[in-house]
Amino acid sequence: MSSEIVVKNLGEHVYEIWMNRPDRMNALGKETVIEFRLAIRDVARRNARVVLIRGSGRGFCAGADLKQRAEMNFYERLDHNAGINDVVNAIAEARFVSIAVMNGVALGGGLELAMGCDLRFAASGISLGLTESRVGAFPGAGGTQRLPRLVGVSRALQMMLSGEPVSSEYALSIGLVNEVIEQDQLEARAHEFANLLAGRSAPAMDQIKRLVYRGIERPLEDALRMERAALPSILGSADYAEGLAAFAEKRPPTFTSVVE
Repeated sequence: MSSEIVVKNLGEHVYEIWMNRPDRMNALGKETVIEFRLAIRDVARRNARVVLIRGSGRGFCAGADLKQRAEMNFYERLDHNAGINDVVNAIAEARFVSIAVMNGVALGGGLELAMGCDLRFAASGISLGLTESRVGAFPGAGGTQRLPRLVGVSRALQMMLSGEPVSSEYALSIGLVNEVIEQDQLEARAHEFANLLAGRSAPAMDQIKRLVYRGIERPLEDALRMERAALPSILGSADYAEGLAAFAEKRPPTFTSVVE
């Protein structure tokens, strides 16, 4: 694994994937996106339940490495963007729960990466934005589609058309991030929440994600049918039996099932 991406095991079922280019504010270069995709596959094979996406140094991720991009030809630029898109989509489609832990700026592809995660925790006072319009482009790694789904069309258009970053506090107020935490408490809070989720049933969390993401774009009647169809696999599972037994015995459950 390249030093541009570092995978850490925080304990049973919990992993961190670190972008490790602090001198470039963790900008997504060509090698970075290749190694990132491999890291996602790696933690998935290890049956991760929760994965934290982190950035080294002062920033979370400044987006695509525009210094590299400027030296690319047209086809290389398309390929580079496709690589970033693949990373974002791989996180979004993963069966583990992903949490972006934003310690510093999340701009352009960096914010698109965070939006591909299931949850976003941000340090207080940092800047977040889709800044592509500043260089004559648009958010091409899912930003034009994910941002409106998170904050609504009007706010998304304002952010993308202006290219102006917003504060983490404003991001919280519009639903772009889940929590804003003081910088010196961010890591502890992220680890605390990751460990909480790691104690939940992996198949149950997988079904929650699937039902929410697939159901939200369907008519309610169809989505409710999909929910009902998913129930037998859960209500007949070993984890559910353990949960009922733990409830009756007034003890914490120990869930052992993995996502098939």
